[in-house]
Amino acid sequence: MTVSERDRDILARTLWGEARGEGLAGQIAVAWTIRNRVNDGRDRSWWGEGYAGVCLKPYQFSCWNKNDLNYPYLSGAKPIPPKQFAQAQRAADLVISGTEADITKGATHYYATTMPKAPAWSAKATQTLRLGNHVFFKDVP
Repeated sequence: MTVSERDRDILARTLWGEARGEGLAGQIAVAWTIRNRVNDGRDRSWWGEGYAGVCLKPYQFSCWNKNDLNYPYLSGAKPIPPKQFAQAQRAADLVISGTEADITKGATHYYATTMPKAPAWSAKATQTLRLGNHVFFKDVP
């Protein structure tokens, strides 16, 4: 699969918006969740096409919701702190290239433990990893 500069940029912005409080490993885990969706065999209308399509698919990653506090940064209206964005870009590059192994073991979903309660779908899914403030899952019904 050809990955464009736009795909890389949108992935890095998503990693910053979803996991900037995590270390590099946490951002890599979130990136793998996105890559697993990109590579999933489902109809592309389900997840979206490519990294940008998956990240920007409505209601998938809350950081892209126009009312989210992250959106002005992701849209370019406000600058993302350069050092933080560099880490997100590094995580994106490591996952796109396949240099880092999939520590999520095939996860296609995650949630932040800072949420008031776990999403309903997590009760019937297979937990694959707990890292930092995120819990990762596969086989989500």
